[in-house]
Amino acid sequence: MIENQFNFAMALPEILLCLLAMGVLLIDAFARSKDSVLSYYSSLLSLLLVLVVVLFQWSSGVAGTTFYQMYIADALSHFLKVGTTIAVLVTLIYSRQYLIDRSMVTGGEFYALALFCLLGQFVMISAASTLTIYLGLELMSLSLYALVALRRDSLSSAEAAMKYFILGSLASGIMLYGISLIYGATGAIHLATIMQVLQSGEAQLSVLLLGLVFVVSGIAFKLGAVPFHMWVPDVYQGAPTAVALTIGSAPKLAALAMTLRVLIETLNDVAISWQPMLIIMAVLSLAIGNITALMQTNFKRLLGYSTISHIGFVLLGLLSGVDANGQVSSGAYGTALFYMVTYVLTTLASFGIILILSRAGFESEEIADFKGLNRRSPWLAFGVLILMFSLAGIPPLVGFYAKLAVLQATVNAGHIWLAVLAVLLSLIGAFYYLRVVKVMYFDEPAADAPALSAPMTFREGILSVNNLLIIVLGILPGGLMALCVQVIDASLKF
Repeated sequence: MIENQFNFAMALPEILLCLLAMGVLLIDAFARSKDSVLSYYSSLLSLLLVLVVVLFQWSSGVAGTTFYQMYIADALSHFLKVGTTIAVLVTLIYSRQYLIDRSMVTGGEFYALALFCLLGQFVMISAASTLTIYLGLELMSLSLYALVALRRDSLSSAEAAMKYFILGSLASGIMLYGISLIYGATGAIHLATIMQVLQSGEAQLSVLLLGLVFVVSGIAFKLGAVPFHMWVPDVYQGAPTAVALTIGSAPKLAALAMTLRVLIETLNDVAISWQPMLIIMAVLSLAIGNITALMQTNFKRLLGYSTISHIGFVLLGLLSGVDANGQVSSGAYGTALFYMVTYVLTTLASFGIILILSRAGFESEEIADFKGLNRRSPWLAFGVLILMFSLAGIPPLVGFYAKLAVLQATVNAGHIWLAVLAVLLSLIGAFYYLRVVKVMYFDEPAADAPALSAPMTFREGILSVNNLLIIVLGILPGGLMALCVQVIDASLKF
């Protein structure tokens, strides 16, 4: 382990990403190009460069803390940084034409804000103190607030941005209050020190547990779990589709990293106190997410409620890490990480389909817009079928294995009733996914439906790779699952 209080090399991905994001702003300011093409390609190049640096650090075994134990580099941070970087890279590729059609890239702000949002996620992922977690969380959130409101001529975007900003600010304040209570109970802001004080029995337990309630509430908001979920469908529907994809993909990995660092590692000794909260949120998320989605006609809003239900499965994996006898199972946490990674992979393709089907003046947001898609583009229809089947948990796709792994972990932890309830609610949820498939294959296309005879572009090639990964990881999930468990074992100390 490297111990250096100012080891800037360890934080090279964050430093490099910050410099490159500022560089994208300068490029846009001094070299304005048509549709910000220079900003777009410089952003892609920046992400590839950061990805190479993170992969090099991971392969070199870089690990340790620096900046007075405020920052940590380990296998988990490298793994999630790779995931978030790839997610943002794919998001930019999917979104390019959509942004051009709606004149949202005339200033290049989208690309710079996406990079700064990723920087906030990097800080969250490598945070080793409550202060660093909050700084990363706010940098990510402020970038997302601005992105939602980026389309200034859209009332729905302005409304979604206002809702997101007000609720997000409230959630941040709640979480900060919880952090202050935990500091008062332990006298520490470093996660490792908080864990040591808790293990020594010197913490003021009643104050700490009160702070824990507020911290869990803040985490639940960022994940989109019930009862802190109302922003999810509203923002997904109101925000431009490219921004909805930005919110629904990489930030989920950063939020999971925050959850693993704070709840699973630091506060593992009081798991008996936060487990009931996660159980309630998991059950409500599965129930409300799946049942409410049945009534949706807007595809983006349907994906929002789908997100809430899938977060319920992630919470099942997290609460199953400690059984009734107090035994810790890193495998359960590994299943939660695997589930979130594969969910983000599926979300990228789901919104990517909407972006590809959209045209200037046509958003392709309603389920009715998918009518007869198989006749217009069999390839795209098959892609949507793969995604819907995976989200519904139908074998042999990766969504099935992810659900099965979480359910096995839940049963092994002794929560058999939770596993049965999750299966029943997932069966309800399968209806609205299959309804989309029915519309594509059995309904007649609308008379004014746009033609889809254009040749395959680069983003459609990326979409094909995305869908192929969903199939391959469903058939051969062992490698990714083993990697998820490995990074949990190597990084978290219980």
